[in-house]
Amino acid sequence: MLKQHFRVCCCFWRHFNLVSPQVHGDIKEIFQQYSEDELMTVNNLHTFLKDFQKEYDASKEQAQEIMNNLRHLHLFPRKGLHVEAFFRYLLSDHNLPLSTKVHHDMKAPLYHYFMYTGHNSYLTGNQVYSKSSIRPIVKALRKGVRVIELDLWPNSRKTGVNVLHGGTFTAPVKLSKCLIAIKDNAFSASAYPVIITFEDHLPQELQTKVAQMVKGIFGEMLYQPKPDSQEFPSPEELKKKIIISTKPPKEHLESQSENRVQNLQEDQLYDLGEDEEEALQYSSPEYLHLIGIHAEKVRSNIGESLRAERGKVRRLSLSEQELKDVAKDHGDHLVRFTQQNFLRIYPKGSRVDSSNYNPFVGWTHGAQMVAFNMQGDDKYLWIMQGMFRANGGCGYVKKPDFLTFGEVRDLSRAEPLEVKKTLKVKIYMGEGWLREFYLTHFDWFSPPDLYAEMSVIGVAADSIKISTRKIDDQWEPMWDQEFTFELRVPELALLLIIVNDYDTLKEHEFAGQTCLPISELRPGIRSVPLHDRSGNRYRHVRLLVRFQFV
Repeated sequence: MLKQHFRVCCCFWRHFNLVSPQVHGDIKEIFQQYSEDELMTVNNLHTFLKDFQKEYDASKEQAQEIMNNLRHLHLFPRKGLHVEAFFRYLLSDHNLPLSTKVHHDMKAPLYHYFMYTGHNSYLTGNQVYSKSSIRPIVKALRKGVRVIELDLWPNSRKTGVNVLHGGTFTAPVKLSKCLIAIKDNAFSASAYPVIITFEDHLPQELQTKVAQMVKGIFGEMLYQPKPDSQEFPSPEELKKKIIISTKPPKEHLESQSENRVQNLQEDQLYDLGEDEEEALQYSSPEYLHLIGIHAEKVRSNIGESLRAERGKVRRLSLSEQELKDVAKDHGDHLVRFTQQNFLRIYPKGSRVDSSNYNPFVGWTHGAQMVAFNMQGDDKYLWIMQGMFRANGGCGYVKKPDFLTFGEVRDLSRAEPLEVKKTLKVKIYMGEGWLREFYLTHFDWFSPPDLYAEMSVIGVAADSIKISTRKIDDQWEPMWDQEFTFELRVPELALLLIIVNDYDTLKEHEFAGQTCLPISELRPGIRSVPLHDRSGNRYRHVRLLVRFQFV
């Protein structure tokens, strides 16, 4: 048993006995079941992976690789694992709760996927006076974000293009720098396509300049739709491609539209909608031809925009508040629209602090691009990060079939839903805080009093929050508690875990969080790493948790 000492005032000390985590009885029992003569061989480990952890495709070679990777820890004899080594294996990165491989069907049309989407991706902080920079763009791409938003404005001399949040005090950054940063980092975390949404405030001559810049920088990486395409390509077909999405913008000055239309090739005028026909009269043809996903202005009658039958795939954009209002009367139409078109949701203008909103309103209505401010550290951003830990973290998550095919289900309605799956979560313990933080990080005079808060985030019928008991004055708490969650829409449910240090005099202090897509959880006993407020993974802090589906 270890002891820790905390100084109180000048001459008084508080002494604490720290309990080292013991191998839990469940784990000892499992080890006995899958070992021989107190050792777990490669064959035993292989059987454990398949039978207990439900890794049905696990091979003996994988079991051997795990053994080889653990040997540097000098925890076990050559012949196999003893119980302590098995315990350390369960708490290691070789036993994570999610697959790191892309495993969804990636050959469906692009609009059948949720996409990891940023809002005002160039801002370093708040929405009013922070700097514009390539740094947040690079950071987002390296974390797997697939949709980047850039606001385009003329520079002070009207000769070049800057990126900034218009009508605010945000400092600009050159568009060329942003595009080069995207090119250099687009596929560092995922090979699947990156979409750039332009919010365009440019005159025609600068639109032409942007077109030349985009083509020059991206070259063959740039996706340009084929005139005879009957269906939008899939993420698999669009690997390593850059897609531009924007509204065909109007030029500021009147010009001769007929000459411009005549100069366009016939195969690029197929099935034009009203917006394109209008745009051709006022905008740069070169710029228009860049657009891979055409954005459309929302009409005053939103129901008309949603019901309009179009020959080409379109994108509509709604603010979070507009979405809530529209969903009340047109929820079914929203879902039906997203079955063959794109819907983008963005934060309301009053979120000047770069905070975020509940993404489930968008997701339950099929919105592919639920755009988030990546600059913050709020709970909703943790939920967004959790959703896109699915499918190997590639930035694309296949929408459930009930949002892409057949009869439309509006999950926001208060209709009773049947329980489809039950999840049991047994949280054994946590470790790593003392290695991650200094002695007095949580409390000047004692070790932390840690407890875990677990929430199911999803449709209203599935949402619930529960907590473990707090463990007083311990850096490595042993909770040993089990909880049961009934799930009606498990395809969209997330498990949010937040660990706090309990405090009676002030707000409980944050000690780590993670959010996991429930439909992707690997059954069995798993090592669950925790993250800081910004979503960066701690090096040492993790939980030991058992997941069971019944």
